[in-house]
Amino acid sequence: MTSVAKKQANIASFQAFFNAYIKEIDSGVWHTKEDWVIRTGIQLQPNDNYAVELYLTSTNTRLSISASYRSTVGRHAFTAVFKQLPNSFQWEEVSLMNAILLLIDEIYSGSKESHEPNDAVDEQSLELYARTIESHQIMALYLENRAGDPDLASNKFIDSEQAILFGHWLHPTPKSRQGMHRWQHELFTPELKGQFRLHYFAAKQDITLSNSAESISAFEILEEIVLSDGKDSTKTLIEKLRKDNLKLLALHPLQADWLCAKPHIQDLINKGELIQLGELGPLFTPTSSVRTLYNAELNYMVKLSIPVKVTNSLRKNMHHELEAGVTLCRLLQRCGFSRLYPKFKFIDDPAYISLNAGASKESGFELILRKNPFNSKNEITGLGGTQSIAALVQEPLAPGTYSRLAKIIQMLAQKEGEECADVALTWFDNYLDCAIEPAIRLFDQCGIALEAHQQNSLLDLSEGYPTAYYYRDNQGFYLSKERQQILETMEPRLAQCDDLFYGEQMIINRFTYYLFFNQLFAVINRLGADQLVQEGTLLQKVYTRLNSILPTLGSLGTAFVTSVLGREKLPFKANLLTRVEDVDELEAEDELAVYVWVTNPFKSVAVRSDTPSLVCKQASELEEVIADAC
Repeated sequence: MTSVAKKQANIASFQAFFNAYIKEIDSGVWHTKEDWVIRTGIQLQPNDNYAVELYLTSTNTRLSISASYRSTVGRHAFTAVFKQLPNSFQWEEVSLMNAILLLIDEIYSGSKESHEPNDAVDEQSLELYARTIESHQIMALYLENRAGDPDLASNKFIDSEQAILFGHWLHPTPKSRQGMHRWQHELFTPELKGQFRLHYFAAKQDITLSNSAESISAFEILEEIVLSDGKDSTKTLIEKLRKDNLKLLALHPLQADWLCAKPHIQDLINKGELIQLGELGPLFTPTSSVRTLYNAELNYMVKLSIPVKVTNSLRKNMHHELEAGVTLCRLLQRCGFSRLYPKFKFIDDPAYISLNAGASKESGFELILRKNPFNSKNEITGLGGTQSIAALVQEPLAPGTYSRLAKIIQMLAQKEGEECADVALTWFDNYLDCAIEPAIRLFDQCGIALEAHQQNSLLDLSEGYPTAYYYRDNQGFYLSKERQQILETMEPRLAQCDDLFYGEQMIINRFTYYLFFNQLFAVINRLGADQLVQEGTLLQKVYTRLNSILPTLGSLGTAFVTSVLGREKLPFKANLLTRVEDVDELEAEDELAVYVWVTNPFKSVAVRSDTPSLVCKQASELEEVIADAC
């Protein structure tokens, strides 16, 4: 492994872990560069402006973490770590990965103070060590293999999906892929541009499940996908299956290997109820989620279960999500929101296929068919293509270069003969128009909130400026119980999807995290870190925009906006604490991870502004009620 790739992985891994640590566990004490030099004698690097001081109680050790950028809303940029041992005046530099291990020790030390054996804590700490080290090693592997690849700068949809080499900047182990062997990464990961065929089975229709909101059945869609390979042998096979009244099922190859080792699946195969056909059809390549697969010539993507833990969860399609995807597709068509707000679009999951598992619900064969608006017939790359916000805001992959977002703004500025700062402000206004305001109005008018985090959120940047927003993910819909009767009248099948409905306070908390902390603040942070516009200026712009739309909102929208602007602290999804407690959020009750409360960045804006009395009054009334929802 090259020293460059290892160094990049060291820095990115520490950034991810320590940003989570100071947000969720111990915020430390911030010092200016000048103050810290006087206090400690530590000479910071020329680009470092701050130092964060931490005290580790388990070892009586002080840490000094140098920072080149301090963010109001999101990700700080850290560069080096020093430690001072007990009864010592000397500070010594610590490697970034060793610093992470020190912090993990500190996290679990409180649980070990009784000195009593605690197998659960030991298991959790070992799990976090393992995922941290694995994430670092995998990230370094990706960086080394993709170094110099021109596709990293491509604006094609799939190239941007496969360029997120550093991973989720709000997750402490962003490239953890437990369950995937090292040699399998080349075949199956987006970062290494894997390509493979699906593994197919055939079964009698009476032991399968399917539904479709399209004009043709899910089985017909899957047959069209298989036949797209153009082979005569495939055509002959499909004709025989039709003649024998057998239906196609498809699995990710990793899932096929895992399931075929299960006794009950072997039993079905031995009885002839499940026929193994092997690898067929066209090649697919993974998008950023690893398990949603893309082919540039097809009208659909496929979303499959895999026996792999990606970040917090084992990635599998849940039984209840299958019908929910079809029902939500119909609901969104009938509610007409996209006709009112044509810049705000949904990537539907309109069909599914599975093997009937009976009482156990999930069979492992759950396949979701997702619309593909970015196939070769429809994709327009233009200046910036269509990219996820996760790709746009990722740290530059090479030192001394620029983020994807900064490059787009620089190109626009050059094209228009304008200052980058002015272009960035215009770009940000367009982004609010496409992505943020419509999401709030969707909740207000329809009672539908979205898990609109940066990976689920895509922007059409073919003109450079955002012209459309796309939302993807049938797992990420929160429907208001207060609007349940109205929504069920609009789409009666929602009566069978009760787990899509949540109380207002629960939705406000989750929606606050996903729309603001995960998505909007990531954009603000990127523009600030790239020195295009100060974060405070952008926060003020959002604050003004939200206050301007407040009089036009109904009860749900008003409750949400006043909560976001008026509360002293806001709910924040604690990915590190979720990992510390080894929670699989998709298996947890209500699929709820661990949340903490953090300082509201808008309060710094409110101090400088004339805060509407409505915001202050309603926020204070909501404060105690909403706090209970986390």
